[in-house]
Amino acid sequence: MPDASSDADGDDAASGAAPSITLPDEALDALLSAVDALDPGDELELGAGGPRLSVGDGGFAVATGDERHAGLDEDELREVASEHAAAVADWYFLDSVAGDHPPRRAFLRWLEYADETEVGERYAALADGVVREWGQLAITVARDDRGERTYEVRNAEEADAPVDDLKRYDDPLDARRLVKFDDDGRYRPLKTAPTLPTGWVFADLGPREAYEAVETIYPATIENWHREREGELDVSHWRETMERQTGIYGVIQTWDRDEGHEHVDWVAEACCADSQCLKRREWEYDEETDLDVDGGDGVFPCREPCSVVVSAARQWTKLEGEQSHTYEIELTPSEVEQIEAIVDAVAEGRTDDIREADVYEGANRYRARFLRAKLFGDRDPFRPVDAPAEDE
Repeated sequence: MPDASSDADGDDAASGAAPSITLPDEALDALLSAVDALDPGDELELGAGGPRLSVGDGGFAVATGDERHAGLDEDELREVASEHAAAVADWYFLDSVAGDHPPRRAFLRWLEYADETEVGERYAALADGVVREWGQLAITVARDDRGERTYEVRNAEEADAPVDDLKRYDDPLDARRLVKFDDDGRYRPLKTAPTLPTGWVFADLGPREAYEAVETIYPATIENWHREREGELDVSHWRETMERQTGIYGVIQTWDRDEGHEHVDWVAEACCADSQCLKRREWEYDEETDLDVDGGDGVFPCREPCSVVVSAARQWTKLEGEQSHTYEIELTPSEVEQIEAIVDAVAEGRTDDIREADVYEGANRYRARFLRAKLFGDRDPFRPVDAPAEDE
């Protein structure tokens, strides 16, 4: 087998040449089979800007840039392939090793910028490892001197942590257990919530295992991301999703009486912000009516209101169905600000971050207890002013 090795990777990167690759026999065999299977007039292009191969009555043909060499026999084609070892190895990995599942293949290409970077530059970078983030994941892909890839998956907060400082796992299905609870031991009902636990790493994974690990941590995100890229994302908007609800969830339909969609804006703002979910919301009120709330910046899309949104909307439907009253209570300006601070801290999940000694913070525990003692000691300060008197 011809050896395509040349200079060191660093020299190749500096000169702009393709990095040194020892081309596997199986890559050459796969290339010959693929060229043999071409119809007359068709070409096999080995990456953007790479050599283009074809076959005719006079033998094989190779075109590079504006040059074209025809009438090559199999040995000459192997020699040309070895001269373009990085391009051949890249084609072999992305076309054959990555498998025939379109979402997986597209995702693996995305991880290493295959659709936007020349093979020489990309292979030089892959020698040291290329990192991309997917939600809260940091995914590293690296290649060896045969062009074969290995993958590492970990929490992006620990992107620079030594592998020995993390607990190592090899089976992608272990991720089901690892991401069930957050770092504080609280159950994570929403898999795409920005509460991914730390302390673990999946190292030395193959392409299929890497894909499986990511899909286990963030189910269906790659599949929907790929559908969106292909223009095939089937979005189910709020109205059509709620119209499908039955049983105890059918009550949600009573919340929607064609009086606008402000209530759905409230739902989206509460549940679908980047601080609550890493998906990018693509569903709207209905096909013709967009919500006023931004859908977020996540890399993977949300195609319909999830089970968490539906469950919350059921409770809000019941609560919003209550008759409103006017309440009167005397508060100082500072107490009004404190109540706003308490609501904001709870809504943003910041209560655990507020120090007990920081009594200048409105949501401080002692300040909240003082306000409770003052307002709710042994009386009800929130009696509706329009409620009937007790002796009536």
